[in-house]
Amino acid sequence: MIDSKQRPLRDLRLSVTDRCNFRCVYCMPKEVYGAKFRFLPKHELLTFDEIERIVSIFASLGVKKIRLTGGEPLLRQNLEHLVAQLAKIPGITDLAMTTNGYFLTRDKAIKLKQAGLNRITVSLDALDDETFGRTNDVGVPVKRVLDAIDAAHAAGLSPIKINMVVKRGMTDSAIIPMARHFRFTGHILRFIEYMDVGNTNGWRLTDVVTAEEILHQLSTHWDLEPIAPHHPGEVARRFRFLDGGGEFGIISSVSQPFCHTCGRIRLSPEGRLYTCLFGHDGYDVRALLRDPKLTDQIVAEALTGLWNRRHDQYSVDRTTATPSHSKVEMSHIGG
Repeated sequence: MIDSKQRPLRDLRLSVTDRCNFRCVYCMPKEVYGAKFRFLPKHELLTFDEIERIVSIFASLGVKKIRLTGGEPLLRQNLEHLVAQLAKIPGITDLAMTTNGYFLTRDKAIKLKQAGLNRITVSLDALDDETFGRTNDVGVPVKRVLDAIDAAHAAGLSPIKINMVVKRGMTDSAIIPMARHFRFTGHILRFIEYMDVGNTNGWRLTDVVTAEEILHQLSTHWDLEPIAPHHPGEVARRFRFLDGGGEFGIISSVSQPFCHTCGRIRLSPEGRLYTCLFGHDGYDVRALLRDPKLTDQIVAEALTGLWNRRHDQYSVDRTTATPSHSKVEMSHIGG
């Protein structure tokens, strides 16, 4: 499956819920996602069997990597059952999940690993409770997330990646402490430029700490060198510490767009497909799955046509005006 810009489809990011117990200011600000916000009712969510079916169809079209996201995916009950269903699908070689870590106990991590989850990514923006509390905005302490990382490591969900969103004046002071903490742990810290996903986070270009700024900060403390990507389309630029402290990544969607190699498609909890993280209108796959007259072959043809027509390159085309365009929220399709 090749799109109009000759980009092959490789990865499916699968959001299993639009709910989250955090209210991170760059994703689900309290002012919008308050007590009166209407999340999706259960009957509108894709069932595990529907998710298994659509993943099987995507696998037949060449998708090999699945990432479970949210919202917070561990708010979806019995998620390990879905993991077990997806892990058995022929052609899926990498099954991962991104989580805020709050519900990732040792028992849960073991169940996910036994069900077939390969890897895990944990979101953590700072190491001090004051900064992290301002970010998650619900008072969750850092220790809760660090314990989750330890639980994932003990269960064998490695290598563990740590995602840190860098926002000027909020988390940029945590760049060096985070790097220092995760050096020599075997975990891979990834610094993410603050992005204009959705329309609720008050994004401003002046709040972006660029990849080059992040790299400059790190290079004043340690000797570094770039590393080649694992595969084409990898979103993070890789670097290593020359003293053997391990590697880290920088995701630079704003200052150094990587649209030309993007091979990802995203499925929302209620079954809408988005061909770009900054997309607006999703394609209704749930209607196809719930139509008893439509075979897997017919659904596969519809998906192929959707990808073949794809021409998205939002980050390349970004201007001072585009951030205000209506876009799906990150909390809905998982980043």
